[in-house]
Order: sequence, then C-alpha cells, then structure tokens
Amino acid sequence: MEVLMKAIQLIFALTILVVVHEFGHFITARIFKTRVEQFYIFFNPRFSIFRCKKVHGRWRFAFFSKNVPDKYITHERIDPVTNKKEYTYEAIDLSTLPEDDWRTDEDHTEFGIGWIPLGGFCKIAGMIDESMDVAQMQNEPQPWEFRSKPAWQRLIVMVGGVVMNVVLAYFIYTGLLISQGEQYISTAEVNKYGIMTDSLAREFGFRDGDKIISLDGQYVEKFYDIPMTMILEEPETVVVERDGERINLQMPEDATSKLINHNNILFSHRTPFVIGDFAAGSKAKDAGMIKGDRIIKVGEKSTPYYNEFTEEISQYANKEVVISVVRENDTLPITVQLSDDAKIGVFIANNIEYETQTYTFFEAIPKGFNKTGKELGDYWKQLKLIVNPSNKAYENLGGFITIGSIFPDTFNWIVFWRMTAFLSIILAVMNILPIPALDGGHVLFLLFEIITRRKPSDKFMTIAQTIGLFILFFLLIYANGNDIVRLFR
Repeated sequence: MEVLMKAIQLIFALTILVVVHEFGHFITARIFKTRVEQFYIFFNPRFSIFRCKKVHGRWRFAFFSKNVPDKYITHERIDPVTNKKEYTYEAIDLSTLPEDDWRTDEDHTEFGIGWIPLGGFCKIAGMIDESMDVAQMQNEPQPWEFRSKPAWQRLIVMVGGVVMNVVLAYFIYTGLLISQGEQYISTAEVNKYGIMTDSLAREFGFRDGDKIISLDGQYVEKFYDIPMTMILEEPETVVVERDGERINLQMPEDATSKLINHNNILFSHRTPFVIGDFAAGSKAKDAGMIKGDRIIKVGEKSTPYYNEFTEEISQYANKEVVISVVRENDTLPITVQLSDDAKIGVFIANNIEYETQTYTFFEAIPKGFNKTGKELGDYWKQLKLIVNPSNKAYENLGGFITIGSIFPDTFNWIVFWRMTAFLSIILAVMNILPIPALDGGHVLFLLFEIITRRKPSDKFMTIAQTIGLFILFFLLIYANGNDIVRLFR
C-alpha cells in the first residue's frame, strides 16, 4: 500500500510537470501562429483513452479509440545495390476525405489522454522532435510550420517549456512561504548542546558535542543544510568549537566522494534525555520515574545526553541497573529491571526549538525568487558532481524508484507540493542540457544558426535527434538499473 501511494504521488506530480512544460511550448507556438497538431497527457501508442478536436467549428470527442491515421502514405523501396530501405511520403489529398474526418481540419489542435502514464507531448508542425515524424519535412515548408519561423521565434518556443517549469516552481515555493512559512532548526540552536556524529563524521575529525561555527568562513543558518553545503561547496576547512576551544578541521581531498556515497546521516542535533512520556508497560514508570525527569547517569557512567544513554544502557539487557535522574533540584537513583531488549519504555521530550519564519504576500514574492534561484543553482552544482568521474557520483543516479522514494508513505499536500517544486527544478535543468532530443539540444542548434546564419539541414537534425534519443535511453536504462541493483543489495 505504501509503494502504491508513492507511485500515485509520483505519477500525479510528473503529470502536472509535463503538462506545464508542454504548455510552455504550446502557448509560445500559438503566439507565433505555429500549428500545434497534438497536445497529449501521457503517451498513446496505437490508441488513446480520450481525445478531442474542434473540426470545422464543432468539437468532436472519442473515447478508447484507435489513433487517427496519418496524413501521409508511406512508400518503401529497397535499393537493389545497397539493400537499404528507403522511404518516400505521399501527402493525402485531404479534400477527398469525408468532411467530419479529423484530418481535414489542420488549424486546430487535437487534445488527448494516452494510456502509458509517463509524461506527455506537444507535437508542433514542421519540427523534428522525439516523434521522429519526418514525412511532413519532405514537403515544401509552409508559413504555419515551425521550420518556417525566424530563428528567434523558434528559440522562444524551445525554451518555453523550461521557463514554465521554473515559473511553476516559483509559484509553488511562494505559495508555501505564504501559507506555511519556513520551519527549520538553526545551527545556533543545535550549538546549545552540540552535535551527534556518525562514523564518517568522526573520520573527518568531528566529535560528539562539537559546535559547528563555519565552513570556509561561511556560517550556515539552517543546521541540516550543512551536509549538502559540504557536498556542493566543498569547503577545505570546517571550524568547530570543542570544550570552549575553536578547532580547524581540514577536510580530506576525497571528502566529497565519501559524502556523496554515504547513506547515513552525517551528524544530527544532540539533546539531553528528558522524559516526555511513557510507553505501555514502561519499566521506567514501574520503577518510579515521572515525566520531566532528566536522566544523567547509568550505573556509574555519566550519560547526560540521549545518544550516550542508548549506547551505555545496551550492555544491561536482562539486568537490574541504577539510573540516576534529576527531578527539580534533586538527584535520585532509581533501580530499573531491564528486559532483553534493554529498553526502559520512555519517549524523549523535545528540547530543540524550531525557527519559524512567516511571510506576508509581498514578502513572499522576492523570497520565492531567492528560493527558486537557490534550488536551480544547487542542482546545477549537483550535475557538475555527477559528470566528474573522480567522485563516482554517477553511481548514485536513480530512476523512477529513487524519485518515487522521496514522497512520503501517506499523502500530505504540503510535502507533495514541495517535492513537485523540486522535481520541476530538476526537469527544467535536465531539459536545458545541450543534448539532442532535449530542449537544450534544439536551443544549441538554434544559437548556432543565429550566430552563423546557417540553418542545420533536416537530415542533420534527424541524425542528431536519433543520437540524442540513444543517449537518453542509455541514461534511462542506467538510472533505473541502479534502482534495481540497490533493491537486491
């Protein structure tokens, strides 16, 4: 059930993102009077769940229908010398078709819903895209086709999708700031008690109780942003305060690589062990502990913090142990008989205060720009790490399973929109990469055309598109292959 809920959220989010992205292409194409032949949610090989089109002034609808036949007849010829297949395309005379045939009205767009719930598409007339529909390209260019428009107009059409994804992320972030504000644990708050470290943090020189002061002289306000800042900014020195003394920790050269491949929390906030509540059948409650007691010692071992207590108590399974607590101004020794799991049956009280920053409508507008810009910049930095083979970040590439795992087990609108905004940033950045078959590939060729005033041939664009599709399929297989491998580890 949890997997199904994650899958539903992923499909819902991707549907929103793709519709918004393709709408960016659609609206800019229509602004420049370019025909858009199809606009589909999901993919529709062979048939569509739903489709509609305005045909000669009247809307027509179809459900669970086969796709409309093409406007071209394909003729295949085999070269007698090379044995290679060659194709020619003969345009159908639309005037010979019945008036209610959808193909006879070329001015309007066919809208529809496919049956493969992955993405969608916007098919623009006179453009070589992922559909690889080259039939219309063999005819003379028409004024309403994409290829007939000035290069600057085609450029705007191609970046329209990426721009819309960035705009969507901005509106989501701004809306969340207005409705929810920002809640986080400040580094200053964590520094009241110091940090808890894991094995990699200790390898880097951090110790339990350290207070993080700066990374290469930069103070990080949000405590849980520190590990990601260490990955993206690659600081050489981290300053910590330990026992009242400031210490410079020199990060090793392979710190970034180790952080990227680290699957645990590097460090978290440390907190005193104050009893907040009791579990059913609590050994501590039976022994006489009450809410608000602060545990400071197990046997003769001082354990003022929760992580120290859990480490020490584990050796007393099925034994009787004296646990010292502070109650008001008194220190009380309480004897507790532990079970075989060495649990005392208490819940720790929250001693860390969250910072909550609220925003008015007008305050959220510029803050939303800052948030969107930061997310874009951070994701560019992550891509830079992925293409750097030295840190092996490419080994952590993930596919649909990895993306779906970022959603919670139960539906939460706030988390859903936050994840959707993040994915919108990813989609924008990935699509603008200069890879043929992506928007960025088209942009690259258009910039070449604008600068050199030479337009790449249709044959070149077809070959480039094919190469780009092979690259994308390879990345898709690699990323999802990593997901599958991780499932069996």
